[in-house]
Amino acid sequence: MVTRDVTESPRQRIVEAAVELLESGGPEAVSTRAVAAAAGMQAPAIYRLFGDKEGLLEAVAEHGYAEFLAGKRAQLDPAPQNAVEDLRHGWDLVVEFGISRPALFAVMDRATGRGADAAHRAGLEILHGRIRRLAAGGWLRVSEELAAQIIQATGRGAVSTYNSTPPDRRDPELLTALREAMVGAVTRAEPALPVTETGPASAARALRAALSDGAGALSPAERHLLGEWLNRLAADGGAPHA
Repeated sequence: MVTRDVTESPRQRIVEAAVELLESGGPEAVSTRAVAAAAGMQAPAIYRLFGDKEGLLEAVAEHGYAEFLAGKRAQLDPAPQNAVEDLRHGWDLVVEFGISRPALFAVMDRATGRGADAAHRAGLEILHGRIRRLAAGGWLRVSEELAAQIIQATGRGAVSTYNSTPPDRRDPELLTALREAMVGAVTRAEPALPVTETGPASAARALRAALSDGAGALSPAERHLLGEWLNRLAADGGAPHA
């Protein structure tokens, strides 16, 4: 158990204990009894300070936003040389926070309290600042409001999809692809991805798709073996394995 700083306020001790339980054991671990014990306090203190568990989770969300904004502001460049790269950087910060702290991010995303809402609006101000710089530089392809919606939607979608995918099937390239799709939709800049792919991997994917509609000339064993070969080629372009 983590030793609490006795100089911290009771509210701060409880919130930090709740965050630790949330991130180590998921939402189910955040019971009022467990949080009180972890904070070295009695359960009635939680009801007195937060009303109920939902009030506590709102405070956890507010704490998460404050922590995220502090890190975001620390890395904020007030006059970036490249507005598009600044947009990429801001999008990456959100997504990296979401995939590194999924339980906290989920609580923040569901929060509706005034404290979390105020912190969320502060984050939006940073985002709108980036969008205004894009507009001023002639980079913006769509309206500022639509740009903000696209940026937020792709960021949330990236985090949600990545976190809900089994760990052994997660591909970091998904995040890059979604970010660059966002860049292409919002700005006039060229996405930092090749438009088309050629070579063994591309050919293997095409052949695999064609065979999925039927390969009657092959036996089941042959289809299985061919499928393994195509999957390997599609995954790494047929790179030799040591």
